[in-house]
Amino acid sequence: MHKPLAPVGAIADKEVSFRALRVFSEIMRTGSATAAGKQLSLSQPAVSRLIAQLEANVGFDLFYRDRGKLVPTADGIKLLQEVELTLASLDRFNSMVRDIAGYSAGTVRVVAPPSFAEGVLPDIVSQFRERFPGVEFSIDSRSVETARSMIAMRYVDCGFVKLPADESDLAVEQVVSSGSVCVLHEDHPLAALETITPADIGDHALILLGAGRHWRTQVDAAFASFGLRPSVAIETHTHGSACALAARGNGMAILNALLVKPYLHKPLVARPFAPPILHQYAFAVSNVSRPSRLTLEFKAEVLRYFAG
Repeated sequence: MHKPLAPVGAIADKEVSFRALRVFSEIMRTGSATAAGKQLSLSQPAVSRLIAQLEANVGFDLFYRDRGKLVPTADGIKLLQEVELTLASLDRFNSMVRDIAGYSAGTVRVVAPPSFAEGVLPDIVSQFRERFPGVEFSIDSRSVETARSMIAMRYVDCGFVKLPADESDLAVEQVVSSGSVCVLHEDHPLAALETITPADIGDHALILLGAGRHWRTQVDAAFASFGLRPSVAIETHTHGSACALAARGNGMAILNALLVKPYLHKPLVARPFAPPILHQYAFAVSNVSRPSRLTLEFKAEVLRYFAG
């Protein structure tokens, strides 16, 4: 049974607990109250109590139960991005307090799209920490749109954005450009080709990243230039899952050549995709204030890494 709408101003004097917001965010991320409790070291009753408290404070339901599972309401989904930004701001504040108190040599807060954060960023961070072992990192993987907002609003120190991007409140510097490749099982009929085109692919099953991305529009346009439409067998949202599916013979994946490198192990092979589809990434900070010395040091590491 849904709660009645709260009158205007009814929640103004109620304080929302940051702990409850963390529980809400973790349930949305994991899809499970049990998993959220384990991640946050909270008991199941504590998780339920905090969510009930949060719903009472905001005045509307955040979840409903469907066959024993928690499903977010439309209002809960609307609230998620603001909650994530609020928690990121709190983490930044706590980190700054620790730095000022002298508990660490500094923290760099970085945000990047998921496949970039999983595929490339670990190498860069590892190289940087060889030079500055006392530096801590907070790495956030978010959608392109959320990452851009977090950088612009200074919820993080820096991040990586895919170009073209709205640069009105960012200071950006392109750091890398890569093409696209077909990733396929070594026994696939097209694995013998040096370069693969839409004409070669024809009706072969494809694994593509989800619709709605600018890159996906470019893939569709490449096929249209040959009078074809891609035969999509599976849509996924990360390079890692696309490669895992290709390795199991579910089809070939068309992916970013830079971001697939960590996943190219036997039995997978990669072949250039033509016509070329380029992926350009930039290092970005907010243009409201000058970055910290530590952030500038990290930027220098990024430039060295991609200079090769």
